Amino acid sequence: MKFAQDIIIRPVITEKSMDLTADKKYTFKVAKTATKPEIAKAVEELFGVKVACVNTINMKRKPKRLRYSTGYTAAWKKAIVTLTADSKTIEFFEGMN
Repeated sequence: MKFAQDIIIRPVITEKSMDLTADKKYTFKVAKTATKPEIAKAVEELFGVKVACVNTINMKRKPKRLRYSTGYTAAWKKAIVTLTADSKTIEFFEGMN
């Protein structure tokens, strides 16, 4: 059984994601095995909001180099959650704008 805290790892705080909050779209880093219905249920459970739709993106690993050693960043999954028009906003993102 998956818990909501295991599905939603952390919010993604970037300029683009902060601009999307005006349209009630919130960006989260989620578990790689999470499905769209699981993500929607987890957001509704954690924040007490109504989810309209969920879009997911698999972020690929990128090459990184530190002096002479090379490696890659970790691959991860990003979810953009859109709330319904009558839903309240997520309070965590309110102080960020």
